[in-house]
Amino acid sequence: MTAATTPETGTETVVALAGVDKWFGPLHVLQGIDLTVHRGEVVVVIGPSGSGKSTLCRAINRLETIDNGSITLEGRPLPQEGKELARLRSDVGMVFQSFNLFAHKTVLENVTLGPIKVRGTKRTDAEKRARELLDRVGVGQQAAKYPAQLSGGQQQRVAIARALAMDPTLMLFDEPTSALDPEMIKEVLDVMVDLARGGMTMIVVTHEMGFARTAADRVVFMSDGAIVEESTPDDFFTNPRSERAQDFLGKILKH
Repeated sequence: MTAATTPETGTETVVALAGVDKWFGPLHVLQGIDLTVHRGEVVVVIGPSGSGKSTLCRAINRLETIDNGSITLEGRPLPQEGKELARLRSDVGMVFQSFNLFAHKTVLENVTLGPIKVRGTKRTDAEKRARELLDRVGVGQQAAKYPAQLSGGQQQRVAIARALAMDPTLMLFDEPTSALDPEMIKEVLDVMVDLARGGMTMIVVTHEMGFARTAADRVVFMSDGAIVEESTPDDFFTNPRSERAQDFLGKILKH
């Protein structure tokens, strides 16, 4: 794929959303969304429940279709169906709240399945890469186990390794720690911070404000289906411009 380039900065655009609308029946869940994410950028999307954050994430992977507007990945519109859509999904890694691992396959098999089936990688090469990634996320010793034998934090780290095994252009994280016990959250966030520092392009929907402060290049605040404001973490957390963001931060940062 040839990435689009923004002329004023020379920075490669990985994802661009323009005027994106999405309805669920009468509910207007995404309202005129404009968002551009550049290569190597970490964008953290925060906001109250029901603000459209997860729908935004799922639209980029075309798990949700949109009703108006456009989404491009590296300068190309998202494909509608078939092999092109499968290729898109292999280029965009996604990590969900629920780990979505195959229960009947071992950890190693979960991580090698995509590269072998979709990329046509030789099994020996796929297994070597998978073991490297499992070591990287701190679960290398669990390769022969099944998901049910792992903690939630370990399962989520396997899910991250599985997404990375496809060498994605972009990683989407949809509230990846919300199903975890508090002591497991840090081990997953540490892996995500490591990815961010390594230059992975990431869009992260999360309630973890500490991660947003330390790892984000940009914070996008959503409310009622719209992007209300976006800025650097420092600016957003110290000087939110909108009343809606001030109210949101006032509630969550007091606890």
